[in-house]
Amino acid sequence: MKILVPDMVEFLEDVDPRAEVALYDPARPIPDEHRDAELFVAWGNNAENLASAVQLPNLRFVQALSAGAEKITGAGFASDVVIANGSGVHDRTVTEHAVTLALALARRLPASARAQRDHEWSRELGGVHLMRPEGAVTSLVRARVLIWGFGNIGQNLARVLDTLGAEVRGVARSDGERSGFPVISEERIGEVLPETDMLIMILPGVSSTKNALGAERLAQLPDHAYVVNVGRGTTIDEDALVDALDSGSIAGAAIDVTAVEPLPADSPLWDAKNLILTPHAAGGRADLGAKLIHDNLAAYLDGTPLKNVVER
Repeated sequence: MKILVPDMVEFLEDVDPRAEVALYDPARPIPDEHRDAELFVAWGNNAENLASAVQLPNLRFVQALSAGAEKITGAGFASDVVIANGSGVHDRTVTEHAVTLALALARRLPASARAQRDHEWSRELGGVHLMRPEGAVTSLVRARVLIWGFGNIGQNLARVLDTLGAEVRGVARSDGERSGFPVISEERIGEVLPETDMLIMILPGVSSTKNALGAERLAQLPDHAYVVNVGRGTTIDEDALVDALDSGSIAGAAIDVTAVEPLPADSPLWDAKNLILTPHAAGGRADLGAKLIHDNLAAYLDGTPLKNVVER
């Protein structure tokens, strides 16, 4: 049984002897010599490559390494081909990037960069300051952080932020508690936005989350609040975000994703006030991908339940 694995995935040693591993280039069509593959690992694939994978006659299982599998489920694989996503693979890397963006905002790194560019030793930024100055967030310590999208990544991020001293709550489909953190339902988010210092979004890019953060909800945030998005770009109304930044109704934002990627050169996001923009860099490393491949390969060969199967 042959499994196709992208050539940039760090694949572990000691592969099950029942499987033949073949590496492929995700930027090129699948070579004819690998058309007998039964399993296909998807990561960084272009449209041409996915189109060729759809045509593999013996294909039975696709393992995506992305946390969301929208690109894979929409590629046209036959209904009897099982698809699994990479939930859990990016918990640590996306957490790392989200914390980086949150700290960059709270610690005013863009302002420090501007001061450095101007050869200015800024007394406004350095020296002695109040821990919680009125109308400003200058530290994650005791900051009221709301994580919207409280799955594996959100819960891992919550633990790190808690260690840094933040007061963390999650937003999910229903009220309750997850991993020891209070969680409120999405229907009630309007109750807590006015008391939020930093809103971190990790929502999937599905129809129900399109423009989830729009003008109305942005207006509910206090003017000292920050917004971070490491989920999907479609979950924020970008025009409303630019308006909120330029008007000062929120203090700043940091986004790793945009509705259209690559971001068009004429997008107003490039020049929005107090915005940090990174080019979809949070989850670009398949940290735990090899383990997931091994686990699901063993499950497939043994006929036991697979992890992360996506319902279609």
